[in-house]
Amino acid sequence: MSRNALQDDAGPPQMQSLIDPRLLQEVSLQYFLEVVRSGSVTEAAARLGVAPSAVSRQIARLERGLDTLLFHRKARGMELNAAGELVAVHAQRAWLDIERLLEEVYALRGVRKGHVRLAATEGFAYEFLPAMVAQFQAQKPGIVFALQVCEQAEVVRRVRDGEVDAGITVGMVSESSLDVALRHPSPLLAVVRPEHPLARRQQITLAQALAYPLALPVSSTSRRLLDISCSRQGLSYRAGFVADHLYPLINYVGHTEAITFCGELALRQHLRTGVVCGIPLRDREMNERHFEVQTLAGRHLPEAARAFIDHIRQMLAAEG
Repeated sequence: MSRNALQDDAGPPQMQSLIDPRLLQEVSLQYFLEVVRSGSVTEAAARLGVAPSAVSRQIARLERGLDTLLFHRKARGMELNAAGELVAVHAQRAWLDIERLLEEVYALRGVRKGHVRLAATEGFAYEFLPAMVAQFQAQKPGIVFALQVCEQAEVVRRVRDGEVDAGITVGMVSESSLDVALRHPSPLLAVVRPEHPLARRQQITLAQALAYPLALPVSSTSRRLLDISCSRQGLSYRAGFVADHLYPLINYVGHTEAITFCGELALRQHLRTGVVCGIPLRDREMNERHFEVQTLAGRHLPEAARAFIDHIRQMLAAEG
């Protein structure tokens, strides 16, 4: 079997070169998980480096052992049925437990290595998290990080499905399948260029901000909060510039009289260099926003992931 089997989802080569986690898991479950991830026997076989017939035999073996079919067989792939969904949840949790076990074994052997997989929304991914990871690795250089940047709903899904160890995002609604390992206030600021007429204000209202042109994301938690606040206050707005990424908005604001809205964590470098200013808002809805580190409910995280979350907690606490 190829040593690349399940590598995309199971962890980096650094971890697998020490102990092969496949030794701790049934082959049929390994093959089952790969079919779930790829959606077809042929693609799963290619990823595993085995013949498609070998994958089919292992899936059939698993179905015989459970006395039930696990997939809907379709012309263009395999789709889980209700029983398969249950098995997939068990198999994924079993794999996550194996990864945690391996890291704890390494720790007992004095091997300070590990792999932390993160998913984050754009605002936290571009400046805040790279700085946090760099500080953490200065103390623990053996820890390898993988960061995926995606929208808030996708962050939640990847944490829920066990694809990442933690999600860093803005908490909007509670999810029964998730635990919040860390929560920190992250109110929205009105972002303007230093020469803007409002730049020297200590605080402004949303109504004052809406008197100026707006630069807004196509879809984001800040846009949803803006819509909620405007609806409650009977305010309306028109965006003169929209983008599907944050930093074009900030750069646009730096050249115009426009205003955008963003949390301080995403703005730090821009605020330090004086490219833009961030003005607190009086409006309650715009302040009811929290930075969250989300994890899968009931999952015991690997040591490296727990240590990194503690690092973030300590850094935020030190900043007040």
